[in-house]
Amino acid sequence: MVNDLAAKGKQEFFPGQVLSCTQQGPDFLFTCDNGVQLSVQVITDKILRFRYATEAGFAADFSYAVPADQPRQALEFLEFREKPDHYRITTERLICTISKQNAASRVLDRSGTLLSADEKGFHWEYDYETGNDIVKMSKQVQSGVHYYGLGDKPDNMNLRGKRFTNWGTDTYGYTKGSDPLYKNIPFYLELQQKIAHGIFFDNTFKASFDFAAERADVTSFWAMGGEMNYYFIYGPTLTEVTQEYTRLTCPPELPPLWALGYHQCKWSYFPESNFRGIAKGFRDRKIPCDALYLDIDYMDGYRCFTWSPAHFPEPKKMVRELAEDGFKTIVIIDPGIKIDPNYSVHKEGLENDYFCRRADGPLMKGSVWPGLCNFPDYTRPDVREWWAGLFKGLIQEDGVRGVWNDMNEPAVFEKGTFPDDVRFSYDGHSASHKKAHNIYGMQMARATAAGVKQFSYPNRPFTITRSTYAGGQRYSSAWTGDNIASWEHLWLANIQCQRLSISGFSFVGSDVGGFIDTPDGELYVRWVALAAFHPFFRTHSSGDHGDQEPWSFGEQYLDLARGFIELRYRLLPYMYTTFWQYVQEGTPVLRPLTFLDQNDTETYLRMAEFSLGDHLLVCPITQAGADGRWMYLPRGDWFYYWTDEAKQGGAEVWASAPLDRIPLFVKAGAVIPMYPLMQYVGEKTVDELTLHVYFKQGSETSVVYDDGGEGYGYQQGQSTTRRFTVTGTATGLTLAQAIEGDYQPSFTTYRILFHGLGFPAGAATVDQAAAAFTAGESEAGLALPELVVASSFATITLSAAPDTAG
Repeated sequence: MVNDLAAKGKQEFFPGQVLSCTQQGPDFLFTCDNGVQLSVQVITDKILRFRYATEAGFAADFSYAVPADQPRQALEFLEFREKPDHYRITTERLICTISKQNAASRVLDRSGTLLSADEKGFHWEYDYETGNDIVKMSKQVQSGVHYYGLGDKPDNMNLRGKRFTNWGTDTYGYTKGSDPLYKNIPFYLELQQKIAHGIFFDNTFKASFDFAAERADVTSFWAMGGEMNYYFIYGPTLTEVTQEYTRLTCPPELPPLWALGYHQCKWSYFPESNFRGIAKGFRDRKIPCDALYLDIDYMDGYRCFTWSPAHFPEPKKMVRELAEDGFKTIVIIDPGIKIDPNYSVHKEGLENDYFCRRADGPLMKGSVWPGLCNFPDYTRPDVREWWAGLFKGLIQEDGVRGVWNDMNEPAVFEKGTFPDDVRFSYDGHSASHKKAHNIYGMQMARATAAGVKQFSYPNRPFTITRSTYAGGQRYSSAWTGDNIASWEHLWLANIQCQRLSISGFSFVGSDVGGFIDTPDGELYVRWVALAAFHPFFRTHSSGDHGDQEPWSFGEQYLDLARGFIELRYRLLPYMYTTFWQYVQEGTPVLRPLTFLDQNDTETYLRMAEFSLGDHLLVCPITQAGADGRWMYLPRGDWFYYWTDEAKQGGAEVWASAPLDRIPLFVKAGAVIPMYPLMQYVGEKTVDELTLHVYFKQGSETSVVYDDGGEGYGYQQGQSTTRRFTVTGTATGLTLAQAIEGDYQPSFTTYRILFHGLGFPAGAATVDQAAAAFTAGESEAGLALPELVVASSFATITLSAAPDTAG
């Protein structure tokens, strides 16, 4: 009998026959004869939410990823019908059927193409050790399917044939294929028959994903507790899937413009004289830089929110004087609060019972850098409010401009993370560490962001986190963790940042040059060249392995690194505009090749090439000694940035790239804005914006957004959006500008450089008045026809010289 019961405890259970369905507006509840319930919510005409309850019924509906106050879209069309063997829900874009036999679901587009079909569908297993249900979902693999996304996984871009787990882990020195890593983003995209959809499995327990690894005809995902609760997100393009997911979990606010500049970090810069020396090194060598970081050694005995009196005796004065030279100081804050009766932060946490406790009541203790620590329960609103208030000293009083959260997987030295029995409030939905682990870093970042924002006002905040969950992009930027100074990790940095970007988290970068070990000059320069096109751009290294400032590798490599950092600073208006598009529309800042043309099957397995925004295509050099590389250009017309050589896409091309270049192509018809060179954001007033206009036979639209890059005026409409349309023919080109918004940028003129004109430039008119070309030169040293015009122009027309016009 006992053995029979034990065996029964391990068996899988399934929904029974559907007895009834009740509809309440766009929400449908299916009830089975064995007590299982399925809730199908039509969130939008492209998003369906599936929740399953076993015989225990539904738990309270709560999510850290999807804000509860999001308004539901009013549906233009919704139809519900009962058929003999199934129920059918139809929206303007989708058809969903629920089988009466076993509640299995199928989703089709309105043309009848099958997008998703349950295999076993929902099933579960009772876990005697925890009392949780291990909830599982398996689906049929459609023909020709490919999988993408899932956050920071260090593996091939296409996930088919792989299996992964989400359980935030401090993975020092990870390698290709290491799993799990720091971040927990249970969202993936599926492309089949050139149609895309996504699955977001909103479950914070340890979760696994099998992309046709165990069985070639089945893909599945499961979690060690909680609900089977997932969203089906329709494209039909990959970009639209990411946009819908990002809007569902909410994009961030705009960062300050300086946060998109270059950052320098090391474990650790101390004492103060060394930190100031690093700042002087940048300015003396004319290397643009906006932010310098202090790792754990700035603290007094690694106590958070303190300064070492020996290493930094006058922090306020130091931070102020660095700010006068354009440097923003960023400091690290970890979750471990040192157990010390004389330490005010620990005393406050103890007195107010803010720290996590074990199941039987004792405080959770774990060793990190300060020694034995207690850890705040960031899943409590009052603890988050307390934590936010702790930043007043660093931010408002000392002038620190940003905060870097680390070790928040959470990581402890004893066994890697907290014991399973640690208890959390979970915002009123009491939970163990099994449920709260994957959101701990996100909630720490949330509390930190609130404090930095409160005390930075009227300036915008900046925060960075190592660990996060779906939706964590609302609170912070991120980096890819403790990587290695190797060519493989340069390759991984490219993949991981693309993957995070299409997983809704675009404000990402890697530790340039590698955190562990020391790169040689060639590897460092190639890494700087790639990172110049990543949203978050920071060199970071461990002090154990030598210096890693741009000048650490000799003058030759210094000049090369400086050149790429300077290019980044010139491209800031383009980068900022691309970030604004991400905030407004949910479009990923970095877009893999498949996102650029999912109708071209040549893109499905490629991963090196990516676009930054709408019009720049980048492909890093990731092999030592290479002077160029073969790469695939998406269909369309392109110009090689360094030479203006025109290339037709839909084919592999050779991109010559000695150490002073990275393969970089500009889409034909693009208008690329550039700033004058600055050593830091705000160093000088931008009187003139350079526009690089690339010829196209046909039409292409570009946008430039500006709001000053600081403060919150943009939320009251103090911004300007400039839309440029290039229209080219064999004998002429028209550049039209439409301006929206009342914000007046500092510049009043454009310096316009024309690339790749398909005809010798003859006459030019600006708003029907004749204008004269001058001889211009691009940042890459190319001689080009140039016009200087008022930034308010409406239309510029170029025509071919008379001997070619007829």
